[in-house]
Amino acid sequence: MSVLISSGRVCLRLFYHRRVALVLTIYFLILSGATTAYGQSKRQFRQLRDQMVVAEIEAGGITNTLVLQAMRLAPRHEFVHRKYRKIAYRDISIPIGEGQTITAPFVVAFMTEQLDPQPNDRVLEIGTGSGYQAAVLGHIVQEVYSIEIVGSLGRRAAKTLRRLRYENVFTKVGDGFQGWSEHAPFDKVIVTCSPNNVPDPLVRQLKEGGRMIIPVGDHFQQVLYLYEKVKGKLEQKPLEPTFFVPMTGEAEQLQLARTDSRNPSIANGGFEEVFGDKDSPASWYYVRNGSVKKNATAPEGERCLSFVKENSEQLAQARQAIGMDGRKVKEIGLSVWVRGEDIVPQFNTRLPQLLRLEFYDVKRRLVGQGTIEMVSGSFDWTQVYRRFRVPRRTHVAVVLIGILDATGTMDLDYLRAGSGRVVP
Repeated sequence: MSVLISSGRVCLRLFYHRRVALVLTIYFLILSGATTAYGQSKRQFRQLRDQMVVAEIEAGGITNTLVLQAMRLAPRHEFVHRKYRKIAYRDISIPIGEGQTITAPFVVAFMTEQLDPQPNDRVLEIGTGSGYQAAVLGHIVQEVYSIEIVGSLGRRAAKTLRRLRYENVFTKVGDGFQGWSEHAPFDKVIVTCSPNNVPDPLVRQLKEGGRMIIPVGDHFQQVLYLYEKVKGKLEQKPLEPTFFVPMTGEAEQLQLARTDSRNPSIANGGFEEVFGDKDSPASWYYVRNGSVKKNATAPEGERCLSFVKENSEQLAQARQAIGMDGRKVKEIGLSVWVRGEDIVPQFNTRLPQLLRLEFYDVKRRLVGQGTIEMVSGSFDWTQVYRRFRVPRRTHVAVVLIGILDATGTMDLDYLRAGSGRVVP
């Protein structure tokens, strides 16, 4: 800009003074702790954390005061890459490299609350990942011992935790299947990757009366379980469907292949099956503001999945992961019946979305996506259909359904997928 104002010595002097002023401004802001190297202030991040806790964590039903306080204190933006820090306090998973992700905040809070951590507890975590879950626990319990099998992730998490002075969190690189026997027994065990069955070493290292929370299942259909050790054995309580990365190492050798990735299909697409005694649909995870309801006019069976979204800040959605080999499956068709009432789009420039299909490669990197849209206003049962091109690198696809960018009430039924055209 100084070049446009003048030239010669005047230009140089003006440029010099502006540069000195800028350097001094940044210097004093850093000294005062008002800004970070990536341009947002600590106060702004605290505000975003508080907003996240109110809008996502408390609104989602988390009531444990220790957990809520820990979620307000743990700086999630410090555990993701700089390019993702602006979205660190959204209730979403974020890639952290090596095909892994940092778990969505509500899931972290939910798992932590179910674990019922106490100030004197010693907790074992399997799957350090970014280190964020360990940090949340570190604000509550006496000691956290966390194991990560991916060396680069484990070392990065350890460095981050040291930098943030989590002196009660201890990490190591290793196979979590074997636990950490040198520091056993543990009051609580939390596992953030999914084996087919609970590893025996973790059972042995859990104290009598202790709790363990762990996702169990195959690569794409899992259930989050809460276990309590009673007389040396685990008593289980299923919590909800979920989707975590599979446990690797020794557990990987025991994994059972239950999904035909050459013939992808939707599980419980008619929403006739509910999970346990809840009104949540079986095989669907992270269901928000949606429930299975009886409906005499449903296109298939007696039930449908109903979503209600009263304002743009709410989430009204459900997810399902399906195995898909992009080298074998070139196209996939999705068909669904939808009924809407008072659907008002959040963005006037486009039609509201009711379905999004996301394609990920073997390292959980997004390689493509597509959407199915619906009309605004109120309308009776209507079938919508679309074919999607499957990127060659696809290893898994995630189906996201719900009122994604609108408000109102919506019913869904008879969702099907096929590598050819789905016949009505």
